[in-house]
Amino acid sequence: MKAKFSSRFDDAHIFRMTDDTGMFQHTRYDVPDLAKGYTTDDNARALIMAVMLYETEPKPAYLTLIYRYLAFLLHAQTESGHFRNFMTYGRQFTEKQGSEECFGRCLWALGYTLASSLMPNGVKAACASAIRLALPQAALLQHLRGQAYALLGLDLISRSMSEECSGKIANAIAVCFEQCAADSEWRWFENSLTYDNALLPWAMFVAARRTGEPRFLTIAQQSLNFLDQDAFRDDFYRPVGCQGWWQRGAKPALYDQQPLEASMSTLAHLAAYDVTGEVSLLAAAKRSFAWYAGANSCGESMINPETGGCYDGIMAEGINRNQGAESIVGYCIAGLSLDKTLRHASARLRKGGSSR
Repeated sequence: MKAKFSSRFDDAHIFRMTDDTGMFQHTRYDVPDLAKGYTTDDNARALIMAVMLYETEPKPAYLTLIYRYLAFLLHAQTESGHFRNFMTYGRQFTEKQGSEECFGRCLWALGYTLASSLMPNGVKAACASAIRLALPQAALLQHLRGQAYALLGLDLISRSMSEECSGKIANAIAVCFEQCAADSEWRWFENSLTYDNALLPWAMFVAARRTGEPRFLTIAQQSLNFLDQDAFRDDFYRPVGCQGWWQRGAKPALYDQQPLEASMSTLAHLAAYDVTGEVSLLAAAKRSFAWYAGANSCGESMINPETGGCYDGIMAEGINRNQGAESIVGYCIAGLSLDKTLRHASARLRKGGSSR
């Protein structure tokens, strides 16, 4: 199964999922589920998606999405620099402060948007202001995935603003791996593999590229290899299922498989390829993304041909036909990133260079 993605894909579901507040969190099949409201998590990732779409094809409609999703993040940020996460359809946040993962995703989205050369000056200024407010909180993060997402964002921010904080976070993630994986075949950061797994080695590849530190590169390679040994044990990508996860000393759960994992595996392998130049890692990115196209345990495409939406996962009894925000946004970000890398690799080969 070829991992093919076109920037001219059907974007109808993205606009269907977005109103004048932001992107809805869930659907009932094809239809936005208003009762579930919105999350800052989803709008942060949607902001990255919209920027990538605009960079690929600068349509006014995509710029409108950028303003909408960024406005959501700015409204979600509190005076302390944190971000609230869950919002009802009535535009009321249901908590005073969101999770550290939400914070990390917001920092990633703001950094990505700020780094884009195509963004209007006002958009960049708004991102920079939000980042300055958030940075003091970034150094206080304690949870792995929040730290890892923050590291992705800090990598996109000027070194003068982020150097000390990013070094502290990278070291904290590395220590978790070294303590958990000491003298063991369990080469991971925790005693279980749960969700958003490929994010962790991805963050270590980013740290290795940024610092040149061999320690970070070794951890990145060992942890990604460990994850791949399970995920590619068949002829296709099969992520750890959320019904039980993979506990140390036990067998990994087969279901439910979530699109987020295929997206993050694609992105992690692209980062690994960028750092090392190993063509096998680019091939692994393609195999990860092919999960969406039907190279998966049920042999069916995860993309709804009628709506352009991405189904929410693979369960033991079949495909979950809901098409929520996380699914379509992850599919789009991974596809656009893979497409960009393949185009650049092809251009280098045409000029007589290596595939690096």
